[in-house]
Amino acid sequence: MVLTTHRVGAALPRTGSGARRRLLTVVLGLLAVGMAVSSVVGPLVLGLMTYRTSSTTLNQLLGSDAAALLVLAPGTLAVALLAARGRPAAPPLAAGIGVFAVYTYAQVVIGQEYLRLPGNVERFFPLLLTVFVLAEAAVVLGWTGPPADLPAPGPRLRRAAGGALLLVALFLVAGLHLRTMLLAWQDPVRLTEYASSPTPFWMVKLMDLGIVVPAAVATGIGLWRGADRARRPAYVLLPACTGLGVSVTSMALVMIAKGDPDASVGLAAGFGVFTAVFVVLVVLLYRPLFGAAPENGTKVLPEGVGRP
Repeated sequence: MVLTTHRVGAALPRTGSGARRRLLTVVLGLLAVGMAVSSVVGPLVLGLMTYRTSSTTLNQLLGSDAAALLVLAPGTLAVALLAARGRPAAPPLAAGIGVFAVYTYAQVVIGQEYLRLPGNVERFFPLLLTVFVLAEAAVVLGWTGPPADLPAPGPRLRRAAGGALLLVALFLVAGLHLRTMLLAWQDPVRLTEYASSPTPFWMVKLMDLGIVVPAAVATGIGLWRGADRARRPAYVLLPACTGLGVSVTSMALVMIAKGDPDASVGLAAGFGVFTAVFVVLVVLLYRPLFGAAPENGTKVLPEGVGRP
């Protein structure tokens, strides 16, 4: 038995109207450039933009910038090319990338210690705001652009994706945030990350526990139970989680390389494994959306593929 099964003969139209395709292509192209530029002007390359944060949080931002420059920006450009060609995979992938970028650049802007630590990140607010708005546009265009009937994953893939999302939620709560939150309540001085930069510390917890975990749990349970309403969120959330996994793994590796007191080999290994799992799940989930399309703009799934 193969891991993926999809509806037989499902017709997958190309990405909406020509105007929508062109708009999505432009938005994704500009988003890729914006993410790359924001990484290049920062301390990772040119050092023109200086973050107002502590050394340990700076290491995390360096890792995030490296992931954006080397992985996410090229990936976004590749999805822009898919959108230009009218591939049905482009809109949901675009929405996933947009979710990742909204999450990431909201933290970059809000999670600074303004007026308390030296830096000049506020001078680059127009650049960061542009990236944020383009990410929002990618989410909106991507969410409204996919085919009305996305291919339904087969039972094994559906349960694997649902289980992975639930495990990520559990890891974020029990493995990443619970211990540090308890330490912050009881003895905050023991946490270098918290004592030096409390603003991003609590912002990450708010976004992870208030947004990522609920979305992962709701979608994971829906997939596990075979609910149709979980299908579209899964097509968006799995790429978004992949991007976040790449970014957090890069952060953890940079922290280890720089001897950061809050570095954790276990965290790097854990997120590395989750990232690899999500890459596989995204490839399997999106496989029916790829392939050569006929001139009439439709793609018919191969014969002999089992029903879910």
